Amino acid sequence: MGKDFETVLILDFGSQYTQLIARKTRELGTYSEIHSYNTSIEKILDLNPGGIILSGGPQSVYSDNAPFPDKKLFSCGIPIFGICYGLQLLVHFLGGRVTASKEREYGRSFLVINDNSCIFNGFRPNEKTAVWMSHGDRVDVIPEGFSAMAKTDNSPYSAIADKARKIYGVQFHPEVAHSERGKEVLENFLVRVCGFSKTWSVGSFIEREIKKIRKQVGNKKVICALSGGVDSSVVASLLGKAIGRKTKALFINNGLLRKNEEKEVEEVFNNGYNFDLISVDAAGSFLASLKGITDPEQKRKIIGREFITVFEEKAKELGDIEFLAQGTLYPDVIESVSFKGPSSKIKSHHNVGGLPENMKLKLIEPLRELFKDEVRELGRLLGIPDEIVDRHPFPGPGLAVRILGEITEERLTILKEADAIITDEIRAAGLYSMIWQAFGVLLPVRSVGVMGDERTYENVCVLRAVSSVDGMTADWYKIPYETLEKISSRIINEVKGINRVVYDISSKPPSTIEWE
Repeated sequence: MGKDFETVLILDFGSQYTQLIARKTRELGTYSEIHSYNTSIEKILDLNPGGIILSGGPQSVYSDNAPFPDKKLFSCGIPIFGICYGLQLLVHFLGGRVTASKEREYGRSFLVINDNSCIFNGFRPNEKTAVWMSHGDRVDVIPEGFSAMAKTDNSPYSAIADKARKIYGVQFHPEVAHSERGKEVLENFLVRVCGFSKTWSVGSFIEREIKKIRKQVGNKKVICALSGGVDSSVVASLLGKAIGRKTKALFINNGLLRKNEEKEVEEVFNNGYNFDLISVDAAGSFLASLKGITDPEQKRKIIGREFITVFEEKAKELGDIEFLAQGTLYPDVIESVSFKGPSSKIKSHHNVGGLPENMKLKLIEPLRELFKDEVRELGRLLGIPDEIVDRHPFPGPGLAVRILGEITEERLTILKEADAIITDEIRAAGLYSMIWQAFGVLLPVRSVGVMGDERTYENVCVLRAVSSVDGMTADWYKIPYETLEKISSRIINEVKGINRVVYDISSKPPSTIEWE
């Protein structure tokens, strides 16, 4: 069955901007979900969306492997908005013609509005507005029943409409900031075409989720993984608000945490929260299980299994526990299954792909519909302190995926010390809140150095810092040279075992934020 609130469905055809469409629609007060382009019409109707957005994509509609949706999509009666490839797709399916453009249009263009109704409501007739283009094909003939709404010098049909069937398409990307009034175009589709009332908000999500949790859990207890990061802290607090002390927040010291993290978490959550905090020191068993393991996927699977083993043992001790809650977010779900399906999976996400099939506990993931910035907003509404809400993301497998190669006590100690210095200096420079994530990575290579007139052959530490909105895409952060110098100098002088610090200047894509 569909959602109990208004939903716009985004069909993903491989655009780098798909998640941005989702975030923009939510900012505009409409809940959105991303689904694969090949979702069946039966599934689409079951989801009961009030509108459908077709994302852009890198393919041509004439490519051998062009992604096509279910053919019944355009006759299902649901309002449709095609963006870039989505426009070309609906033209191709409905009897128009798409051809290779003589001149590829990429970057800033100027759109001239022919028809200032519907999606261009609020624009002036013949108004020029800057938009962001990214296409090699263009529409030459529009299907019967469609009219032209806007054009550019290179693209005569940059926006088209079949108003009777509520099918619209634009060649540009309204979801990106470079399209000056793109947000208005999206809002017009959502409000004027689909009739959405813009009632989605994180605040409204809280009440809905509380009711859902109470109905799902009943009188049973829920065991919750609490790491001290914003995601798990929000999960525990939300569960506490919903079912009170039936929430058993289990903090597991797996030995893979940052320096002094176990003490900090216990200090914050031991008092003032409506859930029971249970601390378990399982560092020995985790490290023993990881001995000799170097493959990153294997590490994730082992850590996932160890977590579940501890949870199930504690669940038996506590009694009446049927559920495990964890902080899976929407980008975790999207990233684990690409638009082409599981065969193109980037990695097993620590919250999605690392759980054993025979797990006895039922899973609750109250945040799996939210982006990171929405979770932070939710945390503030729940009264969680800023030092937790604004904390940089930390992977579920912890330092295991920041130590490339085998995990040992010695290598953990080295990275913990280096990572603490990075955080200290980032905070001292006033950069912490400006950076999405900053951390150290220990490489499985050694380099030659000279310290105290003696030759050294020690470890290499990578400094990784990125800016992002939700972790789906990220740019490397330009830390000032003075701060980089302080970080490097302190690590090399204070951390025994490191004699070289390097700076990662790759963005996502093509790289990921974490190294493993």
